[in-house]
Amino acid sequence: MGRHKQRPLRRSLVLATVAFISLSALVIGLVSVFSLQSILLNRIDRQLVEAASRSAAAVGPSTPESDSSPDFIGSQGQSIGTLGAVRIDGSVVIGAYLDQKLDSPLLSSTQLEQLQSEDVGQRPESVYLGSSLGNYRVVAVPLNHRIDIIVGLPLYEIEATISELVLVVAIVALGALVLSGVGAYGLVRLTLRPLERVTAAATTVSTMTLDRGDVALAVRVPDDDTDTQTEVGRVGLAINRMLEHVSNALQARQRSEDKVRRFVSDASHELRTPLASIRGYAELTRMSGEAIPDDAAYAIGRIESESRRMTDIVEDLLLLARLDEGRQLDDAPVDVTELVHDAVSDARAAAGDHEWLVDAPEHPVMVSGDHGRLFQVVMNLLSNARVHTPAGTVVETALAVHEHDGTSVAEITISDDGPGIDPDMVDAVFERFVRGDSSRARSTGSTGLGLAIVQGVVTAHGGESSVTSEPGHTVFRITLPLMPSSAV
Repeated sequence: MGRHKQRPLRRSLVLATVAFISLSALVIGLVSVFSLQSILLNRIDRQLVEAASRSAAAVGPSTPESDSSPDFIGSQGQSIGTLGAVRIDGSVVIGAYLDQKLDSPLLSSTQLEQLQSEDVGQRPESVYLGSSLGNYRVVAVPLNHRIDIIVGLPLYEIEATISELVLVVAIVALGALVLSGVGAYGLVRLTLRPLERVTAAATTVSTMTLDRGDVALAVRVPDDDTDTQTEVGRVGLAINRMLEHVSNALQARQRSEDKVRRFVSDASHELRTPLASIRGYAELTRMSGEAIPDDAAYAIGRIESESRRMTDIVEDLLLLARLDEGRQLDDAPVDVTELVHDAVSDARAAAGDHEWLVDAPEHPVMVSGDHGRLFQVVMNLLSNARVHTPAGTVVETALAVHEHDGTSVAEITISDDGPGIDPDMVDAVFERFVRGDSSRARSTGSTGLGLAIVQGVVTAHGGESSVTSEPGHTVFRITLPLMPSSAV
């Protein structure tokens, strides 16, 4: 079964209010109509009893002939429309009614049969006598054991009154329905304004970037909407308290991150000098010309190698710390076409066991930025493809210019047909210290900082970085805004 679709609260309240008022109007209208109908029927029944008494008095002790007109309907006091009929031995033999001219037209055979079929008794009841006469309220008055007279009064006045009442009730109900709908909409909208302001505050917070940087979470629900006497006020107050806790947590996180960044930056600065000294002394010892045992020479070589690797790590950490601090990079024209060709050429020289392809335009593609850092970005991506794919892997570097979100960008894609990235790691590859080889042995020599530097440098240039991967096809993609003169 599909999930029931929820209606907006405003619409639900308006519909509920209008439905309740409509139901109330319908009940009131029906009660009014049936009550009036009952009152008018009781009144016509009393009039009918009086008319029957006058008719019986007019007939007197004599027995009407079966073929004579029932003259008693024209007796003094009878109203226009009064009906009279004679029933002998259960058969209605003749009948007439008093018209506007005070004449007494006879009832048709069909109307007589209708009267007879109803078996009119001494209690008033309604009878339909065709379209010409309509509904009548009739009653039988026995004269003797064989003969009855039937007396009736028309119901058209009652029916007309009821019809008018139904029309009035319908018009009033429709008007009330429209007014209630407009009023309910206005009232609900006015009542829900505090909730809308609370929603606006929550929406504003939901669009803020809270996962990084120094976040100034100053958004709060207005004080007027935090009254604990109202339901919305309690929600607003709870949201403000929650935002206060979140703000404190973000500030604590930022202070912690700032301490870590300062530590990394300071440690990187401090480590550069002793690392340079270690490397220098090792090189000096190796170049002294004195005879050194083989195991000592091997140890000195390892010291040089590891000091160079540690220096690279320190430089990467220092670069990330500077990017975190928001320090500006160089801002000069950079030909991305030339940069891509140079980077692929260096990668081809470093790893001849891979197949390196380039797909770039012949003309220069210019961006504004730091040439050295952008070259490092491409080299890091190519090195990542070299380290994490086997020999014989085809690595293609492509450069294209197109529109992205309304801006002209240079897009660099580096794709390979290697084994791909573990699906559990795809979303985390640009985080720091995330390595494809997760073991402590670092068999690939990776520090887990290369792709973090890629993202940091690209972001600092106003670009974006992304990756998609599946077995046999991994694509790293970066976009950089073009210089205005190079826009397509």
